[in-house]
Amino acid sequence: MENNFSQVSNYDQNQNSIPALSPQIVSGWESQEGQGSLKKFFRVLQRRSLIIGGVTIALMAGIAYVTMKKIPVYEGNFRLLVEPVSDDSKLPNLTAEQDDNANNSVLDYESQIQVLTSPELINEAVEDLKTSFPDINYDSLKNSLIIQRVGDTKIINVSYRSHELQKIKTVLEKLADSYLKYSLEKRQTKLSYGIQFVEKQLPAIRKRVNQLEQQLQLFRQKYNFIDPEAQSEQLKEELNILAEQRLTINQQLAKSSSLLKNLQGEKVNLASLPQQVNGSVYEDVLKKLRESEIEIAKESARFQENSIPIQVLKEKRQNMESVLRQEEQRVKSLKLKEAQRLADLKLAEVVNELKTLEQQSQVLAQAEQQLDAKLKQLPLLSRQHNELQRNLRVANESLNRFLGARESLQIKIAQTEVPWQLVQAPVVPQKPVSPNRSNDLILGLVASTLIAIGIALLLEKLDNYYHSVDELKENLNLPILVTIPYEKSLSKYPKYIQSAQISDGSLSDDTSQRLSTLLDKYTQYESAKFSEALRVLHTNIQLLSQNEEIRSIVISSATFGEGKSTIAFHLARTAAAMGKRVLLVDANMRSPQIHQLSGINNSWGLSNVISEGIPAQKVIPELTSVGELSILTAGLTPSDPAKLLSSKEMEQLMSDFRELFDLVIYDAPPVVGLADASLLGYCCDGIVLVARIDKTDSLSLDRAIDNLKMSYIPVLGIVANGTKK
Repeated sequence: MENNFSQVSNYDQNQNSIPALSPQIVSGWESQEGQGSLKKFFRVLQRRSLIIGGVTIALMAGIAYVTMKKIPVYEGNFRLLVEPVSDDSKLPNLTAEQDDNANNSVLDYESQIQVLTSPELINEAVEDLKTSFPDINYDSLKNSLIIQRVGDTKIINVSYRSHELQKIKTVLEKLADSYLKYSLEKRQTKLSYGIQFVEKQLPAIRKRVNQLEQQLQLFRQKYNFIDPEAQSEQLKEELNILAEQRLTINQQLAKSSSLLKNLQGEKVNLASLPQQVNGSVYEDVLKKLRESEIEIAKESARFQENSIPIQVLKEKRQNMESVLRQEEQRVKSLKLKEAQRLADLKLAEVVNELKTLEQQSQVLAQAEQQLDAKLKQLPLLSRQHNELQRNLRVANESLNRFLGARESLQIKIAQTEVPWQLVQAPVVPQKPVSPNRSNDLILGLVASTLIAIGIALLLEKLDNYYHSVDELKENLNLPILVTIPYEKSLSKYPKYIQSAQISDGSLSDDTSQRLSTLLDKYTQYESAKFSEALRVLHTNIQLLSQNEEIRSIVISSATFGEGKSTIAFHLARTAAAMGKRVLLVDANMRSPQIHQLSGINNSWGLSNVISEGIPAQKVIPELTSVGELSILTAGLTPSDPAKLLSSKEMEQLMSDFRELFDLVIYDAPPVVGLADASLLGYCCDGIVLVARIDKTDSLSLDRAIDNLKMSYIPVLGIVANGTKK
């Protein structure tokens, strides 16, 4: 690739650059959107018309054959009135709920229809019908039986289909008798079974309700449990009261304990001395001492033993005690024994009081613990209470449902005493319901056409080939240079070429004359449209350039077999006929075709010129020419054609050809899978791609164009070859 880019650079330096295209022409080449999907759809139908017509005819033939072979099917029916028309026959309404639903139907029609088609009911009729129709059975009868409600009425329509009219009449009469009999016997029997079931279940349900009511009563009596929330608030209030009482007892305990401790520290009860000793001093001191002790006892309930208020009071008491002792010394000898006795009595009294308070505190603590335990147990009791209530409610609901069901069944039994009525006797039709040949054929035609169109669209979806010039325009962003018509008569020419093939490539008058004869022979096989299309192609190629005249082009295609060699050969003939010096070079050394089209021997050609390094000036005299047309065949096939085409000798040769001829046309191999066309395109003014209608694969052509764009090779346009319009 680096060599190729260097070749392009040298080529540009020789002022032989690729000519710029006219903006007006380029804008005219841009593909335009189609007229819509509808246009494409009709185009597909037109192209696939043979397939659509063939498939439609084949399917219609089969449908017509099947339709004409169908055996006529007849349908008979009868109708039953399964509920009273008026409400006079019904029992009077018993509840408000029944009043609200008085106008509703009491019959479940869907379930009733299922019962009417059940084996239990139909088999009785089948047994009687087998005497007249041995082949009849439950399945065949059910499959041909249609039972449905007539709108929102109280009438059931029963239809039966068969090929035999007599069979229809017999079956319908037997079914009508069976259904009327069922309306009096079977339905009441089933309702009676329902009542028996309900009566059987009621005692157990009542017993269950009674048991739950007793359990709930015992639970409430045992735990004195009525309202969980109120009981919880009551327990909390009692706990608060007990806590306050226990706090009061604890304060009294603290006071008594302090007094006991003081009495135990003293050997004599000083409180009783003033009463035994005369003297105002002693009585005053004793009174103050008592007041101090009372104050100490009160403050002991509020403060700790070592607190400052207690210490101050104790100091005060000690001072008074010292005064009292001094006074006591005076009377000690007289009252010591009595004072000791009174002190012991006081101490015993305080001890008894302290024990009483401790017992009261324990009782309060136990009562508080019991209340707290009850409060903690309350959620569990509440849950058990709610569960009992829920079970009782469910049991009551079940009991009410069974009682309601019993009443409903009793009412239905009374109402079903009114038998079903046959409002329409079995009717045997005179015209078949199937087949409806006209409708079947019309539907068959529509279905066949749709299937055929679907097959055509599927084939179109799977088809990647271009089938029209419009498709090329819509899918490619390249100009369509010309449309080459399909020329069937050209297929006759190769036979003539083989018989008159030139033996060598010399420039003798005889060879030139024979080549001229061959070219003239071509004219006999060409139509005027084919020749005119080639002249249009030549003119359009020349008009592509805005600055310089196009002097060299490459004719190629995406794949093999698209007619590129034929286009290249006839384009060269057309350009020569229009007075230009034209050189046609067969650069397809892999599968050369030009020598077969021109009838020239291919033993010497382009491969020999490149490999031997022959200058263009020496090659030109050796070219086979007639008039202004010169032809250089491919020559012998080399081992590596791409290597020869990318050589400097080929680059120089192409540059010389461009200077010596007005137009040089290179017939190159296909683009996809090969590098030959790209190698030639670097040194030419552009490349023309040939696309054959109904032959060119869209994926291959897109790939070829992408390859050329990546190589920066200008694509001059597309030649639509082989169009049949």
